[in-house]
Formats: sequence, C-alpha cells, structure tokens
Amino acid sequence: MEPLQCSGTCALTGLPIQLAFQDAIHSVTPSAETSNLYLAPGFIDLQVNGFAGVDYNHPRTPHEDIARSLRAQFATGVTRLYPTVITGSRDHMQACLRNLAAARESIPEGHAMDGFHVEGPHISPEDGPRGAHPRQWVRPPDLDEFYRWQDAARGRIRIVTLSPEWPEAPRYIERITAEGVVASIGHTQATASQIAAAVDSGATLSTHLGNGAHQLLRRHPNYIWEQLAEDRLMAGFIADGIHLGAAFLKSAIRAKTVGRSVLVTDAATPAGAAPGRYSLAGQPVDLTEDGRVVLAGTDRLAGSSLHMHRGVENLMRLAGLSLADAIRMATINPARAGLVPGRGQGLVPGERADIVQWGFTPSNQFAIAGAWIAGVRVF
Repeated sequence: MEPLQCSGTCALTGLPIQLAFQDAIHSVTPSAETSNLYLAPGFIDLQVNGFAGVDYNHPRTPHEDIARSLRAQFATGVTRLYPTVITGSRDHMQACLRNLAAARESIPEGHAMDGFHVEGPHISPEDGPRGAHPRQWVRPPDLDEFYRWQDAARGRIRIVTLSPEWPEAPRYIERITAEGVVASIGHTQATASQIAAAVDSGATLSTHLGNGAHQLLRRHPNYIWEQLAEDRLMAGFIADGIHLGAAFLKSAIRAKTVGRSVLVTDAATPAGAAPGRYSLAGQPVDLTEDGRVVLAGTDRLAGSSLHMHRGVENLMRLAGLSLADAIRMATINPARAGLVPGRGQGLVPGERADIVQWGFTPSNQFAIAGAWIAGVRVF
C-alpha cells in the first residue's frame, strides 16, 4: 500500500515539509510549496477525567459514550490520552479501570487511550492539597491495591499520582517505577525531605503543579518551590487561565524550563459540553458560564473545561512561549514524561504517525483541519 502524504509548515522547526506515512512516519522531506497549514505530532493529554459530558470515573459509563468523548477530543488535536481515575473506594476505582480497559478493546477509537492515570487515593487528606478528591476514600499507598488496579486495567496503568507525605511512599514508588509506571507527586503537603526521598526513589513528574495546594503557603520553604527547583522532576501545568495566573505560569515554566514542562487539561466531565450540572466520580459538578468546573454549590475547582488546542494558544498568550515551545509542551514533552512509546522525538521517520494539522483563524485561534492516529485519519 502506498504511504499517505500531507504537507504544511512544521510547527517545531518553522520549515515547510511533506510527510509520508502509514502507521509510522516513513519520511519527512522539505517542501517547495507554501501553505497556510501547520503540522505537528498529535497532542498528548496525560490527565483527563472526562470530556463531552462523559465521566471516565463511573464504572458503567457506556462504551459508545466513551467513543463519542474521544472523537470530541480528536477535534481538539488530541491523538493520545491517559483517562484518569481519581480517588474513590477500592471497588469503585477498580471497576472504573476495568470499564475503561474494556472500552479500549471494544471501540474503534480505543487505541487513543494509550494508558491510564490513577490520581489518588494516596494523597494528602488535608483540605487544600486534597483538592476535590473525597476525603473518606483517601488512604496510604498499598502495593497490593496497585496490582489489583493493574490487573483491572489489563496492565495499562502508566502514571500514579501520590503524595510523598505517607511513610510508605518511598518503597511504593520504588516498586511501581520498577514496573515501568511513572510516579508523579501531587495533591501533597510533603516536606522538602519527603519530596527529595520520593525523587530519590524514582518519582519523575509533578501533577498539575501549582494546584491541589493550600490557599496560603509559607513563602519558603514550601512544596511548590521544592518541586520547581528539583531538576529531576518534569511538571504538568493546567494552562486554562483559571487554575494558574499568567505570572505564575510564566515563572514556573521558566523555572522548570520548557524541556521539563508539560501541558495538561485535567479536563472533567463537562469539558466540551454546555454549562450546567454534571457528575464526576459520583460528585455533582457545575460548568459555569465563564468556563470553570466547580464542585456543585461551591467555588472549589474540580478539574477544567480546557481543550488542548486552546491550552497551546494560552501558553503563547499567557506565558509568552513561541509556537514551537508551546507545541513541544503538548507533544514531545508529555510523551517523555508519560512514557508514551514512539512519540518522544517529534516528526521524524520511525515515530508513530500521530499527526495534527491546523490553520489559524483571523483572531489567531487554532482551527484543527485534520488528525491522524497511527496513520488513520480520525478527524
């Protein structure tokens, strides 16, 4: 079969190119044609709790609804994602993972779910760091539970977010990282020594750094500074203009450097849907008219309504990044942080043919024109 082709300006290099690909990229050649379209590796979202009104944290979410939510994300340029299961009872979390894993095998769009992210329940029980996670299900790290998760997920858990404040954390991190799973620090009030011990044990990522934290912190030391300063940690940032102010976002990316920074959406059930009331892991949440996702009846954030292509725009607008750096944070960096195979080098031969193509509107917004996953056009 003849390779497929597409062309445009490579967003990572600024050069006009032509791609030839099947399931992997065959060749990348200079193009003499000018185009108003841009090309990049498909966007990767390492943290998404739901989308298009679909809750990934319900054990009986219909597979056809999951498929619909994936198609909605393809329209935002996402080609790989890690559906994220948050803190709940043991049975509930296992059932959610089992349902997602079954969906991955049963629906045509399922291969976009490259793995799963378990966020909690081994997090801080304290208000602030705990975020919107239900307190009654917070519990210490438990390796037996991790293996039950992995069994339910058919071996596809790729990230576990936990707090290093638990005494069991270093040993737990050593064991799960030995299994090829990323240990990510998040929803924590850990001390400097606890964070250092976690990193020494193999933690390599910070989950939505700057969020899941106390409203008021000591100037120094504190757990945000400690993670910003730790060069062995990459960090995820929710660039929706709501979770993080522009000054913090810009400063934090400068501290981590672009090479260690990752764009995530932390999208919840209402993302991509109309304002109103929805459910996330059994909790009622509201999508407000101004785009906030909050626990119903409160102002406490419970995820975001961010779309990945809007997040890339926000990185340029709020953090002052170039297009190339913003695209890197949505593609190569999450692939490396989340151990997504075949995606860590960019648009080069041999990489998976996960591709996004877009143009810009007169107001400089992304207008997604096409998306391919392993060479198959999905949008």
